[in-house]
Amino acid sequence: MDLNQSNQHKGNILVVDDTPDNLRLLSAMLSAQGFEVRKALNGKLALIACQMLLPDVILLDINMPGMDGYQVCQQLKSNSKTCEVPVIFISALDDVLDKVKAFDVGGVDYITKPFYGAEVVLRIENQINLRLLQTKLQEKNFLLQQALDNLKAAQVQQIQNEKMVALGQLVAGIAHEVNNPISFIYGNLQYAGQYVEDLVNLIEVYQQEYPKPTPKIQQIVKDIDLNFVMKDLQSLIGAMYRGADRIREIVLALQNFSRHDEAEMKQVNIHEGIDSTLVMLQHRLRETADRPAIVVVKEYGNLPPVNCYASELNQVFMHLLNNAIDAMEDSFVTSLSLVEDKQRSLSGGFLRSELLPGGDAKGERGQRTTPQIRIHTEVQDSDFVSIAIADNGSGIDESLRSRLFDPFFTTKPVGKGSGLGLSISHQIIVQKHQGQITCTSSPGKGAEFAIKIPIKLS
Repeated sequence: MDLNQSNQHKGNILVVDDTPDNLRLLSAMLSAQGFEVRKALNGKLALIACQMLLPDVILLDINMPGMDGYQVCQQLKSNSKTCEVPVIFISALDDVLDKVKAFDVGGVDYITKPFYGAEVVLRIENQINLRLLQTKLQEKNFLLQQALDNLKAAQVQQIQNEKMVALGQLVAGIAHEVNNPISFIYGNLQYAGQYVEDLVNLIEVYQQEYPKPTPKIQQIVKDIDLNFVMKDLQSLIGAMYRGADRIREIVLALQNFSRHDEAEMKQVNIHEGIDSTLVMLQHRLRETADRPAIVVVKEYGNLPPVNCYASELNQVFMHLLNNAIDAMEDSFVTSLSLVEDKQRSLSGGFLRSELLPGGDAKGERGQRTTPQIRIHTEVQDSDFVSIAIADNGSGIDESLRSRLFDPFFTTKPVGKGSGLGLSISHQIIVQKHQGQITCTSSPGKGAEFAIKIPIKLS
């Protein structure tokens, strides 16, 4: 509504009075001023009229049979639909206590009978204008709060992005520095292994050609246990070769995760991004004092190269996998606590830890499975790929799922989560990749986050 035309605004007025003459008088007077007027002879009819069509102002008499004006006003103010409607009391009661009670139950004005028509009209117009200003103020406050929330989200997201960029640069730098020496070691181990094998063959030939060595040689062979050294040296070279190969794999995974020089859109292997993220989280997947190791089950489909922003997609994988690990840690610790509490009660305070084979906890609901993350990928509708990351943790309550992707909303304890991980993930998938991200979950049955993005991003 335009504030400049507030004086010409004519609203909907509900007049409540058990005296028909008063109703007719007020109705005629207000209608002549351009107001739309509805009438109610008692409080119950007034409440029904408000539910059918919300008035702009209510003129309410106090002394009425069955339900007086105070009671009517109290019911109006207790209802979320009608609580904001201004109530002007009109009564012959002129006692100060009556006026105080009228304001106490929620009235905004009080007119004593007999009244002047011009006074009533001005007071009504005043309340309509005040209500209009309040509505405008509420709208502005809402927009300001929304802008503030967006600004906070943008600031924290920028910080998060900068942290991810810094992490990517750090990882890329470490990977580069480690890659050179490990490549040198890995490449030369092949030659070292061949040299060792040649030397071992030479020693064996010497033993065959000279079966009776001198006493000095016999003593050295005995001191170093030559047969053991010859066998163990070959095993040692093999172990070093496998270790160097593992380091090379980790370095490659770190480089794939960082992709610090790949800010632009390009075709990538989605599975490489997931695997490199898992390498970054290996320390969180290992067994801890509170739970067994988390098993990762990969159900990879035959995916083509996907046109996407690789580093940002890896950021989404990082958030989802971290959340899955958090959920299972909380779930397993809670279940273990239930077992311990039950055992204490059964043993009179003595605690005997009861873990099933493989580290599974057995509680009130029977055997718990080993903590597990399942990653499933496949092509959908020939033009999309889907990535589902599921855990068997405690799950997410239905009342919380609708807010999961809201900025600053988190189900984690204070200090453990910023409430921006899923919000940022939603923005990356929906806005930047024109895709979808959804969550399905049931309490006690884990949660699954499903991502669907186009193979060729336009």
